[in-house]
Amino acid sequence: TEIYTLSLHDALPILVVGNGMVGHRFCEKLKASGEAFQIVVFGEEPRPAYDWVHLSEYFNGKSASDLSLPMKGWFDEDEIILHLGDAVREIDRAQQVVHSYKGVVQRYDALVLATGSSPFVPDISGVEKDGVFVYRTIGDLEKIKAYAPGARHGAVMGGGLLGLEAAKALLDLGVPKTHVIEFASRLMPRQIDSAGSQALEASLRKMGLELHLNKTTLAIEGAGRVEALQFADDTRLAVNMVVISAGIRPRDELARLSGLPVGTRGGIIVNERMQTVDKRIYAIGECALVQGMIYGLVAPGYEMADIVVANLAGGDRRFTSYDMSTKLKLIGVDVASFG
Repeated sequence: TEIYTLSLHDALPILVVGNGMVGHRFCEKLKASGEAFQIVVFGEEPRPAYDWVHLSEYFNGKSASDLSLPMKGWFDEDEIILHLGDAVREIDRAQQVVHSYKGVVQRYDALVLATGSSPFVPDISGVEKDGVFVYRTIGDLEKIKAYAPGARHGAVMGGGLLGLEAAKALLDLGVPKTHVIEFASRLMPRQIDSAGSQALEASLRKMGLELHLNKTTLAIEGAGRVEALQFADDTRLAVNMVVISAGIRPRDELARLSGLPVGTRGGIIVNERMQTVDKRIYAIGECALVQGMIYGLVAPGYEMADIVVANLAGGDRRFTSYDMSTKLKLIGVDVASFG
């Protein structure tokens, strides 16, 4: 693929589609480069980028402002224009222009897709009922916080990182009984082995979490609102609140509409320079499929953002591989994986 270097004297801006942590990192690095780039950002949510890694702290007293990433006055300068609550609906690659849902027409010289991912919602009966939530954005957390006081039994579908954070959030919100439902035979199956998972499970049970492993949910039952979960082994669990945290799907629909190649399981295909087949369009973060892999962590996304900034300024940085070792404090328990 041809290397594309942006001229510092080009009149057209660099356009960023997506205003999450990775998109913000790209803007931050580009702004810090000292060059006079103009940046235009389109964000789907009604608020500036925020720290979703520490999203659960919203239930411990932190406000949306506390989680916000941009410093005060960051967008007051002419070099960054931010369109909030306005997603891009179409990319005209031939004309190098995008059209937003609110009618904004914006030309670009280089385009960075940082659209992130959306929660994977299993195709099961009853997911549309009142009392079913996803755990992804501040807006989701506001809905969970409003509903929780009336819930006596809550369930989280998903025993991964976000699922366990969601379970702790329900405990913090005062839901007396909180259950974690996991399809696999252990918690955090992508990060830790059986022995590590058993140690984690023991700690979580001491906190009051009820763990259900090897469980396939067939349906969410109830007359209009959640009353129970029905499982494939003919068992049933009475609950009146469900939070779904069963993985992610890359947000690649805009790329598909634009004719950019995507993977069979989703994700915008990029090379090691994070370029798509269109030399002026890049993809970074959870929407990017690099070397056949979607990285669901923020740190590889930051690396991708840094690579694009360097290459736009004339460098030739490449994404080779990323150390997926993990060390974190997961709802009060130190967890690490390596090797």
